[in-house]
Amino acid sequence: MTPAGAQATHETDGTHGPVVVLIGPPGAGKSAVGPLVADLLGVQFRDTDADVAAAAGKPIGDIFVEDGEETFRELERAAVTSALSGQGAEPARGVLALGSGAVLDEGVRQLLAGRPVVYLSASFGTVVRRIGLDRPRVVVPGNPRGRLRAMLNERLPLYQGLAAVTVETDDLDPDELAAQIAATVTVGPPPSEDSR
Repeated sequence: MTPAGAQATHETDGTHGPVVVLIGPPGAGKSAVGPLVADLLGVQFRDTDADVAAAAGKPIGDIFVEDGEETFRELERAAVTSALSGQGAEPARGVLALGSGAVLDEGVRQLLAGRPVVYLSASFGTVVRRIGLDRPRVVVPGNPRGRLRAMLNERLPLYQGLAAVTVETDDLDPDELAAQIAATVTVGPPPSEDSR
């Protein structure tokens, strides 16, 4: 975990804003680890990919195929903005997992500035294994691994630049990851009206 001893602290404006935001590549464990972290911190979990799927009325993969990436990114931007501003049905003070490509949007990056962002880092081999590109399969046209590597290379500096804390996920199971992340987060009570 880097930086050593870092704490992802969060000053709130009352009840708004997540106590931790999880970012990272596909397969890093955001959706699996997020609910465990939320349980440890006694807060709610919210996943913007789930918000996008609910808004569209179909799975994420179907949005990409049927409507295109641009439509997906618009829905994702709206979901992230809603979640970071404390809007929507789920309680705002909680653990928020962002889709792996949300950081590509400049507006989203601006919204994340100064927030308690935890980057779940995973090696290329780990990502390949976790998303299933390591299994024998029918030959698919193109180069899925090459596209994945290019995607990860593009996003890596964005993840690193936004992170208050980086947690390596390669050799840890979800419970170990959750404990490590929860240990980096300082969750205090919302400030009183007089202290704002």
